Amino acid sequence: IPALEQMNQILHILFIFLPFLWAVGTLPPPDALFLWAMEQVLEFGLGGSSMSTHLRLLVMFIISAGTAITSYFIPSTVGAVLFMTGLGFLLSLNLSDMSHRIGAKSKALPSCSKKQFTQKECLFYIIMLVLALLETSLLHHFAGFSQISKSNSQVIFGYILVILLIILWILREIQSVYIIGIFRNPFYPRDVHPVTIFLEKQTRLMKIGIARRILLTLVSPFAMIAFLSLDSSLQELHSVSVSIGFTRAFRMVWQNTENALLEIVIVSAVHLISSTDLWWNRSLDIGIRLLLVGIIRDRLIQFISKLQFAVTLLLASWTEKKQRRKTTTTLCILNIVFSPFVLIFIVFSTLLSSPLLPLFTLPVFLVGFPRPIQSWPGAVGTTACVCADTVYYYQMVPRLTAALQTAMAAGSLGLLSPGSHYLGRFQDRLIWIMILECGYTYCCINIKGLELQETSCHTAEARRVDEVFESAFEQEEYTKVCSLNEHFGNVLTPCTVLPVKLYSDARSVLSGIIDSHENLMEFKGDLVKVLVWILIHYCSKRPSMEENVHKTENKGQAPLLILPALNTSPYSKSLEDSDSLNSETFDDWSDDDIFDDEPTIKKEKEEKDQLKDFPGTNFPIPGSIVESQRVGDHSTGTVPENNLYKAVILGYPAIDKGKQEDIAYIPLMQFSCSHSHLLSLPKEWRSACIPNSKMKEMSSLFPEDWYQFVVRQLECFHSEEKASNVLEEVAKDKVLKDFYVHTVMTCYFSLFGIDNMIPSPGLILSVYSGVLPWSVALDWLTEKPELFQLALKAFRYTLKLMIDKASLGPIEDFKELTSFLEEYESDWYIGSVSDEKWKEAILQEKPYLFSLGYDPSMPGTAINRVSSSLNSQI
Repeated sequence: IPALEQMNQILHILFIFLPFLWAVGTLPPPDALFLWAMEQVLEFGLGGSSMSTHLRLLVMFIISAGTAITSYFIPSTVGAVLFMTGLGFLLSLNLSDMSHRIGAKSKALPSCSKKQFTQKECLFYIIMLVLALLETSLLHHFAGFSQISKSNSQVIFGYILVILLIILWILREIQSVYIIGIFRNPFYPRDVHPVTIFLEKQTRLMKIGIARRILLTLVSPFAMIAFLSLDSSLQELHSVSVSIGFTRAFRMVWQNTENALLEIVIVSAVHLISSTDLWWNRSLDIGIRLLLVGIIRDRLIQFISKLQFAVTLLLASWTEKKQRRKTTTTLCILNIVFSPFVLIFIVFSTLLSSPLLPLFTLPVFLVGFPRPIQSWPGAVGTTACVCADTVYYYQMVPRLTAALQTAMAAGSLGLLSPGSHYLGRFQDRLIWIMILECGYTYCCINIKGLELQETSCHTAEARRVDEVFESAFEQEEYTKVCSLNEHFGNVLTPCTVLPVKLYSDARSVLSGIIDSHENLMEFKGDLVKVLVWILIHYCSKRPSMEENVHKTENKGQAPLLILPALNTSPYSKSLEDSDSLNSETFDDWSDDDIFDDEPTIKKEKEEKDQLKDFPGTNFPIPGSIVESQRVGDHSTGTVPENNLYKAVILGYPAIDKGKQEDIAYIPLMQFSCSHSHLLSLPKEWRSACIPNSKMKEMSSLFPEDWYQFVVRQLECFHSEEKASNVLEEVAKDKVLKDFYVHTVMTCYFSLFGIDNMIPSPGLILSVYSGVLPWSVALDWLTEKPELFQLALKAFRYTLKLMIDKASLGPIEDFKELTSFLEEYESDWYIGSVSDEKWKEAILQEKPYLFSLGYDPSMPGTAINRVSSSLNSQI
């Protein structure tokens, strides 16, 4: 057979070049070749789209091929046309996502814009399918009566499609910043810095985008279906070419409406201006003509883009100093001399739809091996690198996806096609967006957050990107209305600006604030106030407290509570400070460098807390041993008042045998107001660890007027009595107040130490990071994780308050201080970047984030980092 002999000769020649093709990387591996072949047949032969995963590609290829084969065996022409129309519409939808939404076991793609298929959307698709089938059947039936009226009607629809193509192109170009990438769009906002003004102007453009979307999704598909249904090829017995060609055509109408419209207009225009005896019109039906036009269109676009890439790389290697090497001149001359061979490489790469590879970024071009658009193994995102900045991109993606949906629908991103790449830019972040799959009203994308500018190369690249964007979106007033694109021919062509709600990062140096003597003095007083505010609000919101209130009201009396005595009772003697607490026992911060990585702590000795056991212990307190003795003949059950005291010995060395020890008594107390239990502190927070003399001395720092003000402002009481009267009684409850005095001042002592000294900036930085200086009360605080976190939270709030006071001025009254603290609680997360709660706050989209750090390259300074959530552009 002559054909086999010719094929044998061609293969012998091809086999000779296989080692060479393998050596230069043009020969593809079998899996890539198989997937690439399926993708090419699906896209150009069956009217589908590139798929976002290999499994979807395989399934869609089998279904699409089965559709073309089945249409060939349908005997009725009407049935075949309806079958091709209906399957073309259904296959152009994101069926896997739809089946996932209605409860099927198929898994939705992580890279897809996760669109919710509501009942309205399903109803919309059903109506569109019914209308498409009805239109196809009626027009196909009408075309069988009159050949003349059929041809005239098809010509009329051809003109309508030409008009639609022109209108859609104009409306699409109006949405982007540059028309054809060259001329500045006069309708686009000149500057994006006034965000409100920019959004107002962009809203007007979006109205035009809505009109374009209606024409693209509702009008154009039905006009193209009418044009195809009136073709005479569908009236005859089906052939293989008709089945393949029209299966692809009816699918492309929905799968890729803009490209299908362009192809039909080209075929219609060629038919009108050419002779009917031309081979193109005589031997080929419209389906095959559309198939050939689609292949030519795709390869022509690829050839132009690859030629532009080769020219850009050649010029950049010559004009850019950092890319110019000793061999650059020689290579440029060789490319010019052997330009026909360079064109052959570009054409060969275009025909194979394979990448054009510059060797070592030099103007030496090789042809890469053919591969599918998704050329990486596994699902999208499985190989992503997780770092500290990942959470910012994770928060950004849902909002960015919503903004991209609006921009794509309006046409701001140009003609969408699988394999297109987009680059988003905001401050120090770069977003790489790749389109994987397109269909009717859906698009699957891959969003990658690029690493931040860690090296000089990254900084230079980002600066170049900023220059291109600034020239497009930040123009001066005197700039011409229709100016030219300064960076025309650049790989980056600016498209549009998207308003996306994300976090912006601002850092400031706290020199002059955190080391100010006056600010540090106020810091100590503010810390006590903030501790009071946080503890009161924490206790008022505990659900267990409300249950205790109801129980107390039912009993009609309040239970006895244990109170650490701040004053000595007549039956006891205050614990003398026999082991005096010297300032050297606590923190000794070096003044040479106030921001050492770790504070210098001097501790003369460490001893385990020893508790002396006493017989007859009846009232244990967590962490202590309590002794209760009966005096006299009171054994009948009535215990005198002096017997309702118990001794507490905690945190001090064991006492020698025979030596009398001073004892601090803790009386049993009762709240004067039954509602005070709503604000009662947990039992484990009431244990004593500080000598009474020191506690009595430090209790003078407790702001009683602020405490009463905070209690009166609470909104947690829901009783039949008037809330103001209840709050007044609770505020005057001395027992409750003494509880808060003990806990607040113990936390204060744990954070600062017992000495009334001004904290150093190093101490503030260390405590803010969660590293507390050693003290007698440190173990007491760290054994209570919940209280420790509250104290640390109060310390951080106080630091933020100090910075705000230094920036905005002093606080005038308690109401203003309360408003500051309420704003911190609701709108801010104040903590460390390394905390897990920092990531949780980002995902919860807290409006503002605040952290404190130290830059070793800037000795003596602290770095304040504020991340705020704004309506920003990307």
